Amino acid sequence: MTSVHQLQGVGSASAALLEKLNIFTTDDLLFHLPRDYEDRSTIIPMNQLVVGRSYLLEGEVKSIDFPPGKRKSMAALVQDEFGKVTLRFYHIYKNLTDKIKPGHRLRIFGEVRVGARGLEMYHPEIQLIHEHTPLPKTQLTAIYPSTDGLTQPKLREYVKQALKHHSDALPELLPKQYTNGYALKEALYYIHEPPVDANMLQLAQGSHPAQQRLIFEELVAHQISLLNRRAYIRQIASPAFSSSKVLAKKLLEALPFQMTNAQKRVSKEILNDLKQHQPMLRLVQGDVGAGKTLVAAVAACHALEADWQVALMAPTEILAEQHYLNFKRWFEPLGITVAWLSGKQKGKARAQAEQQIKEGHAELIVGTHALFQDNVGFAKLGLVIIDEQHRFGVDQRLALRNKGAEQFTPHQLVMTATPIPRTLAMSAYGDLDTSIIDELPPGRTPIQTVTIPLDRREEVLQRIASNCREGKQAYWVCTLVEQSETLDAQAAEATYQEMKERFPELNIGLVHGKMKADEKQAVMQAFKNNELQLLIATTVIEVGVDVPNSSIMVIENAERLGLSQLHQLRGRVGRGAQASFCVLLYKTPLSQNGQERLSILRESNDGFVIAEKDLELRGPGELLGTKQTGDMGFRVARLERDDHLLSQAHYVAQQVLKDYPEQADALLKRWLPEAPRYAYV
Repeated sequence: MTSVHQLQGVGSASAALLEKLNIFTTDDLLFHLPRDYEDRSTIIPMNQLVVGRSYLLEGEVKSIDFPPGKRKSMAALVQDEFGKVTLRFYHIYKNLTDKIKPGHRLRIFGEVRVGARGLEMYHPEIQLIHEHTPLPKTQLTAIYPSTDGLTQPKLREYVKQALKHHSDALPELLPKQYTNGYALKEALYYIHEPPVDANMLQLAQGSHPAQQRLIFEELVAHQISLLNRRAYIRQIASPAFSSSKVLAKKLLEALPFQMTNAQKRVSKEILNDLKQHQPMLRLVQGDVGAGKTLVAAVAACHALEADWQVALMAPTEILAEQHYLNFKRWFEPLGITVAWLSGKQKGKARAQAEQQIKEGHAELIVGTHALFQDNVGFAKLGLVIIDEQHRFGVDQRLALRNKGAEQFTPHQLVMTATPIPRTLAMSAYGDLDTSIIDELPPGRTPIQTVTIPLDRREEVLQRIASNCREGKQAYWVCTLVEQSETLDAQAAEATYQEMKERFPELNIGLVHGKMKADEKQAVMQAFKNNELQLLIATTVIEVGVDVPNSSIMVIENAERLGLSQLHQLRGRVGRGAQASFCVLLYKTPLSQNGQERLSILRESNDGFVIAEKDLELRGPGELLGTKQTGDMGFRVARLERDDHLLSQAHYVAQQVLKDYPEQADALLKRWLPEAPRYAYV
């Protein structure tokens, strides 16, 4: 590979623009793949043009003028026997005016827009032609992801040079049996310069074997990076814990219910990990209400009994606080000191908490991201439990690794109530083993979900008010068009005022993201104690808060939220034995996709089914929260399309690491130039 500076026509300005696209070498150019293709082989009659698309046209120049205006410009009217188009140029130079003269025949390529004179093209590519100028032989022209100032013709020219002079030197990094019948050079040529007979549909869908060959290679590189990360975390031993004889038994005896079989199975898998001298890296998925917290508490018993500290971390203050109260209720009777650490703690309380943790007096520590901060030191941290993993990036998980005692790294247990489809879990959390709690505790009644258009909001209001008068509790969730906390808070405020005026006899509370944590907590507590009948909230209540008596939830503008998020919200009701309802209010008319999404929720209560559907409909970014997918940065692969290749990619990655370690490194450099930073955090 050579530096892009060596290519013809690349000066320092172009090189700086290429750098913006992360292109530094000819190899980077070769792997800078087209995002789309244009067909330049067919001339389109001017009466068939659609605004916003690019076409190849041919016609005669009828007239030229220089319209008055702030910027000097030139307009040329071009016509064929079917219609006409105006070409506009703001950069006028001799070569251009020589080509564009009345009576000249031009072949033009560019995007059609609407302008002052009807259909117009700005700065199209033009070619002066004579009667028999042949059409270009290529069928499809590549369109590349670009940046301002770097034109498509320039990019094409650079890629062409890289293909011609530097593609021979590209090493094959995949063992031959996995290359899908395409050599690397062949595949790249096909994608950058498709032959005349290429299948446009396949290329547009990314399903052509030449593309699949590269997609597979990229997926393998990602899996190698995950496996490396896992190996790195495992370099340092962890303390091995034996099964808790006293604490776990006492904890379970004090509970008014039995563990489900699924909880027992997952607890066993965790214990087997904790008995090893290498760090556990396990993801526990469980649908809303499946009882992950208890599984985490049992895991904590093993570490606490062996005299090690346990840290539990949650993404928001309100959720962390709920865990803190739960764990305090469970563990303090057993003689375990439970401490609290959050970003909001200041001064004395903070210093005291940090001191307790450092000296080892605090045995179980619950908190938010504050646990990661450099100044927080642990005496003997043996297990880290992370709740709602998708809200934390990988880097944060790694940061906790460094909080272990001198020669040890803590075990990691990661929990999520957002069921993640298998394929996605493999690509985002391929460094974790997965357990699934797939059974709900007995006594839960399934939630009935109904969808109602917004114009029947009044009916719904009356129904809710009468239910609340009968002593039931309800949530009313406000979501807005623009996903912003401030606007959501305003919408909730307005709804709250409206309800108070309409139903003065009801006790109504309000929670939104702009309130202070203790205010939120006080309202939630009042709702929990049944002092409030109706709670107006924004989506801040999505995770974790249990109110067994609440049996109705209304979600306004439900079509705005993703399936998984709606499923999470819905899971806040139906915690008790009475029949529960969830009403999805939507704005008509619903798009096809919107209809589809809401009907999935009506039909299913299974978080995993919903997550699979969500992945199909919206792609991975939404499901995992952008934090995670930002790390995924795929160039050619798209998870929702290529998931069938993942298991094989995982297997091949293991083989390559084992048998061809040099190739594994080269694959990482080719596809994930940023990856190594994970390996040596």
